[in-house]
Amino acid sequence: MSDQEAFQRQLPEIVSQIVRSIRETPFVHHLDHSDLPNHGQVIRILEDLRVLLFPGYYRQALHFANIEYFVGDMLDSLFGRMQREIAGALRHTDCRECREPTGEALPRKASEIVIEFFRRIPRLREMLQRDLQAAYDGDPAAKSFAEIVLTYPGFVAITTHRIAHELLTLGVPLIPRIMSEHIHHRTGIDIHPGAQIGERFFIDHGTGVVIGETTRIGNNVKIYQGVTLGALSFPKDERGQIIRDRKRHPTLEDDVTIYANATILGGDTVVGYGSVVGGNVWLTESVPPYTKVLIEAPKQRFVTKQVSASEA
Repeated sequence: MSDQEAFQRQLPEIVSQIVRSIRETPFVHHLDHSDLPNHGQVIRILEDLRVLLFPGYYRQALHFANIEYFVGDMLDSLFGRMQREIAGALRHTDCRECREPTGEALPRKASEIVIEFFRRIPRLREMLQRDLQAAYDGDPAAKSFAEIVLTYPGFVAITTHRIAHELLTLGVPLIPRIMSEHIHHRTGIDIHPGAQIGERFFIDHGTGVVIGETTRIGNNVKIYQGVTLGALSFPKDERGQIIRDRKRHPTLEDDVTIYANATILGGDTVVGYGSVVGGNVWLTESVPPYTKVLIEAPKQRFVTKQVSASEA
C-alpha cells in the first residue's frame, strides 16, 4: 500500500476529528456568520492610501499635469473597496442602525465614513509633512526626505497610525487593528490605533517600540527603539473581569524625549513638558516639566589574565 493510499484510508477519521473540534470550540471559528473584513484587501487599501498620501514616491510617471486625474482615479478605486470592508466590519458591532432589516443603512453608513475620511486627507497629509520634517531634523543620518519616506520603519509606522487612528475616530472597528498589526509585523513597532499622538512625532530606529491604546503624546516628541508606553496593571470588577475603557497608559507632554529601552507605565503617569527619560529607565510615577530621569551607570570591571612569557 502506498503512502497516499494509507492517507486516504485515514482521511475520513481525521476529518471527523477536526470537524468535531470545530463544533466544540466556538471562539476558534467564525462559521454561519456574515463575512469579516478581508485581511488581504485591507492591506492593499493601506498600501494604496500610502501611494495617495505620498504621490510620486511609490509610483512613477506622476507630475502636476496628471495629478488631478491620478487623485480622482485613486479615490474612485478606493471608495468601493473601503465601503465593502468597512460595511463588513460594522456588521460585527452593536450599532443598531447597521442592523436594520432593510440592509440599506449599513452600506450607507460605510459610504459616509469613507467620504468623511477622504475629506480628512489634506489635514492628514499636513500632519505627515510635519512628522517627516521632525524625522529629518532629528536624525543627522537622514540624507533626504525620500530616504525617510521609503526606508524609515518609524515613519512607515507613524503613517499607518495616522490612517488607522482617523478610521478609528470615525467609528470603524477591526480594520484599524488589522492595519496596525500588519505594520507591527513588518517593522517591529506596535502602536495601538487608539493612541493620541500630536504633531512632529519621530520614532528613531523603532524596533521593539510599544505604544498602548490610551497613551497620549504631545507635540515634538521623540522616542527611540525598545520604548514601552504601557499599562501598569489591569483593574478588575467584582466579577473578576478586566475593566475596560479607562486610561491605562502614560501621557507624554510636548517636547519630551525618551531614550532606548525605557519603560513608562500607568494611566496616571505623566512625563512633563520638556523632560528627558534616559535609556533603560523604569518609570511608574509622574515627572515634573524640564526633568531628566536617569539611572546610575553600573560599574564596569576589567579582569586581565596574567600570562607568562612563554604564553605571550
